[in-house]
Amino acid sequence: MPKLSKPENLRVYGRPPFNVSVVHGGPGAAGEMSPVARQLAFDRGVLEPIQTAASLDGQIEELRAVLETYGSLPITLVGFSWGAWLSYVLAARYPVIVKKLILVGSGPFEEKYVATIQETRLSRLSEAQRAEFESTVRTLNDPATKNKDILLARLRQLASRSDAYDPITNDSNETVSVGTQSNLFQSVWKDAAELRRSGRLLELGKHIACPAVAIHGDYDPHPADGVQKPLAAVLKDFRFILLKTCGHTPWMERKAKDRFYEILREELREGNC
Repeated sequence: MPKLSKPENLRVYGRPPFNVSVVHGGPGAAGEMSPVARQLAFDRGVLEPIQTAASLDGQIEELRAVLETYGSLPITLVGFSWGAWLSYVLAARYPVIVKKLILVGSGPFEEKYVATIQETRLSRLSEAQRAEFESTVRTLNDPATKNKDILLARLRQLASRSDAYDPITNDSNETVSVGTQSNLFQSVWKDAAELRRSGRLLELGKHIACPAVAIHGDYDPHPADGVQKPLAAVLKDFRFILLKTCGHTPWMERKAKDRFYEILREELREGNC
């Protein structure tokens, strides 16, 4: 790989070749996958692109440009939550640059599974937390609201309480500062939600040529069926792995973290990813 100055929206771990890239969620949750990148970098080179574009198409092109410039292609993408969708869409548009998709804690791929997500989250919160969650959502959706970054960060905190089964809270190796950008979240998510609602998100799977595996926690409020069933119907080479006693973020789960990394390394070893 040519020696190039690294842009501000890219973190690099390990040594070249950089044939694995983690892709963070959000949209706008920059940095949340750095613990995963650090773990994987013990035996491989890993890229951690930070998404800064304020549209779905913009984020796809931004990610493509970083991978083509700094990655060893074809590359394996480990996408988390929103990053799983972003990796999936990129693999559909540019199949030649993606060797394998690993989708972690993905959102559901069909609209019919969406309603249960918030229902599940709210059912796990206290009455006061439920009221705050719903109030925060309403305020975020009000165009007149200012300081949305603070509100979105608080919403993430509330969601994380309901999304985790047995979270790790005192491990400095897993602690990471996660950027929260409400402008990115709202503009990009609007595009993404419409892509799913229209059915075009799932249709894109027919253009994916590489193997794909989804890793999903059994306690994740995003329903496992909303990932497993739709993708099994459209992807040519797809496997689904359900992690027990695991919420939305496997590397932050006390009972599932070790198994998650074990699975991840197995998947990266297959076919010399």
